[in-house]
Amino acid sequence: MPFYDLLCPKCKKEHKISASVKDRTENRIECPDCGGVDLETVYKTGPAYIKGAGTECPGRSSGCPGSCGMGR
Repeated sequence: MPFYDLLCPKCKKEHKISASVKDRTENRIECPDCGGVDLETVYKTGPAYIKGAGTECPGRSSGCPGSCGMGR
């Protein structure tokens, strides 16, 4: 089952919850704190690296083989 980052508008708390896709699409996931079911998806972004932008692969110093093609 996938994990979802969800925000409860009722109690304003954010949770990482494992649930089925069906439970998510049918709003059957409850907030663990207040029991609210109107949870909103929280979209998060990770770091972005642009190939050829003059940056070295962030994992090269930790022994990364560079399979992403960066840093070559």
